[in-house]
Amino acid sequence: MPKDETKRPRDRKKKDPNAPKRAMSAYMFFANEQRETVREENPGIAFGQVGKVLGEKWRALTTEEKAPYEKMAQDDKKRYEADKAKYNGTV
Repeated sequence: MPKDETKRPRDRKKKDPNAPKRAMSAYMFFANEQRETVREENPGIAFGQVGKVLGEKWRALTTEEKAPYEKMAQDDKKRYEADKAKYNGTV
């Protein structure tokens, strides 16, 4: 019997569309803000390369330069936790 026949496909639990969106990280706030700038500075850049450049820029930032993004991430985490508690209370 071939191996393929012994494995059953796993049934994934469907994601509830009403569930709250996960909190974004500080890096994601930075990347969303800087993505267009990177594309303008590097016309014709490939999609994967944009992420690479953003990662390099993020690593080059000082702690003080990252602070506003860290604050946004903390605020978003609080928002997510509140939304999650509200969602779990109603479900």
